[in-house]
Amino acid sequence: MFKIGAFAKLSGVTVKTLRHYDELGLLKPARVNEETGYRFYTAEQLLTIRRIAGFKEQGLTLEMMRPLLAERATLMQVERTLLEKRKELELQIQEAQRQIAEVDDRLVRIERHAAAAEEGMFSFRSVEPILVASVRELLPKGQLCLLLDELKQYVRSHGEESDREMTIVWHRRANCDEEPSDIEVAIPISKSIPISRRVTIHELPGVKEAASYIHQCDPYKDKCKASEALRAWIANQGYRPIETIPVREIYLTADKDIYGQLRIAEAVVPVERI
Repeated sequence: MFKIGAFAKLSGVTVKTLRHYDELGLLKPARVNEETGYRFYTAEQLLTIRRIAGFKEQGLTLEMMRPLLAERATLMQVERTLLEKRKELELQIQEAQRQIAEVDDRLVRIERHAAAAEEGMFSFRSVEPILVASVRELLPKGQLCLLLDELKQYVRSHGEESDREMTIVWHRRANCDEEPSDIEVAIPISKSIPISRRVTIHELPGVKEAASYIHQCDPYKDKCKASEALRAWIANQGYRPIETIPVREIYLTADKDIYGQLRIAEAVVPVERI
């Protein structure tokens, strides 16, 4: 007979583990001294320790091992337990593969936007018309995130991808963020979906020539200076904004692709040559 400390050293498990096995009924001591409470184990019980270690290698939990360690465990019980574990492992593999695919997709998007992540990228470009779901409302800029979240939930509920590039159309921008602005938020959709009291489906018109400024900002907290910087650049190029066409702000980074506090955005101002 071995005292619990000696058996722990012999078996390679801790005293705490042996006591836990005792509580769960996986490995009861061969004898317990009623006066001292000391636990004693036999050399033959090393086999049970080795069996438990083998079950752990298969990923079985202690609860799953209990019937397999019983004196009258049947092959049917063993088969049922192992099949249950196999199914669990297959689901874990599927989830891991899904996560790998998601990580790979993020890496592709990061590479695609790597060049755009640099500050101060000014250019002229045209904007193609695109089918969108949109919501337009008078509200302070600080509530913009609520409007975007409402729209994303709506398009998602109709089977559309909500993590695409989002466009904010500033029909009228207030002088300060606390005052209401006339804001329209839009998400591209692949096909027409039902409208609602709040959400409309329409084609966001294209722009023949616009000035673009790709930058990084926190659109919900910072006082973004992109529009002012872009207007100064436009003037230096011999152009002027077309005031009758709203300025747009395009979020190139989806919410789930934001690492840190900043996202890549593009300010788009329709222009004409002076």
